[in-house]
Amino acid sequence: MDRFQVIPAAYVILVRDDQVLMLLRANTGYMDGYWAVPAGHVEHGESVERAAAREVLEEVGVVIDPADLRPLTAMHRTGNNGDPIDERVDFFFTAERWTGEPRVMETDKAASLEWFPFDALPDPVVPHEAEVLRLLRTGAVPPVISHGFI
Repeated sequence: MDRFQVIPAAYVILVRDDQVLMLLRANTGYMDGYWAVPAGHVEHGESVERAAAREVLEEVGVVIDPADLRPLTAMHRTGNNGDPIDERVDFFFTAERWTGEPRVMETDKAASLEWFPFDALPDPVVPHEAEVLRLLRTGAVPPVISHGFI
């Protein structure tokens, strides 16, 4: 019998002046037209902290020392559809220090990049990310979140 497997991903909430940096997804085939924070899959043999720093560099062109990443929460997430691609463990970090000025690096995957106040997020935001951002705004982020389970 095969073991249950999940896909790990790293998310980075870049914070500056009580605002969060978000990308408008485009042409990816997943949640296009939704706003999202920089994120991506953890590669084979890569730590989640290194994956987070790599994804931020690839998506918004800034360099983050993994030591400057602050763990926020882990989310065990399902699409509840039986599709293995929709079984996830997401690691969310915040960062307030980086080198460089954020800009859209993957113009084929993002239509825009903007800073938003936590209390005035754009619409729509990728739902599981919106949940974490809402909890962060209230200051009540649990160490582990389950999302999508019945």
